Amino acid sequence: MLFGRNRNVKVETVVLPEELQDPRDREVTVPAQQDPDAGSLASEGGGPFDIGERNPAQGYMDVGSLRIPMVEGLQVRLDVEDSTQRLIAVTLTLGASTMQIQAFAAPRSAGLWDEIRGEIVASVGKNAGAEAGERPGPFGTEVLARIPAQLPDGKPGWRVARFIGVDGPRWFLRAVVGGEAAYQEQAAEPLNRIFSHVVVDRGNTPLPPRDLLPLHPPAGLRRVDPTTGRPANLKDQGQTPGPTRPPERGPEITEVG
Repeated sequence: MLFGRNRNVKVETVVLPEELQDPRDREVTVPAQQDPDAGSLASEGGGPFDIGERNPAQGYMDVGSLRIPMVEGLQVRLDVEDSTQRLIAVTLTLGASTMQIQAFAAPRSAGLWDEIRGEIVASVGKNAGAEAGERPGPFGTEVLARIPAQLPDGKPGWRVARFIGVDGPRWFLRAVVGGEAAYQEQAAEPLNRIFSHVVVDRGNTPLPPRDLLPLHPPAGLRRVDPTTGRPANLKDQGQTPGPTRPPERGPEITEVG
């Protein structure tokens, strides 16, 4: 998508079949976002949440370690490691904006975000002409990165990404925001509201810090083949993938199209 290409990862787009759709899901609303100037959403009583704080039963998509609030117009993509068929990320698309979400194991005693922010800034800085820095955001300190890119009309431009991190009880949640929501406040608000209601299920399995928390395909969903646009069944739908360890020098963005 932006900083690096992983040829072992492909994108699975999933849609809910009509016969499994629940009209109540279309009525799910996410409360309005708090004023970012009032401080971090997490510290002001918003989310993301731990499963011990909130265990939603309706209006959410269950993908294993993550519960994703579903709103009208939201598309869900599953990033699959080609060699193992493991799901390694969930990417949400709303309008002209995207948000890739991953949850990782974290130590009991300390969070990961302070350390990972520095790794991201250093990693982005290795790209010629790229810029990255920290700034306050609705979920605390985030990283804003820009890397030179060629625009569709051939002119030089930038690709922009926001890196959001939230430390929870024994878990760390990371989001990478691209598209209009990376640089337009108004476009960012809907995805910010969705992210503020994500629920993380850490589970009780011992995992080293930075190991990816396991994901699985949502029940009743169909894969859409990106080459034909036709629905297809997800492989090994009944199996829960094992953890995948991210790079030690900080996360990279997977190219998804």
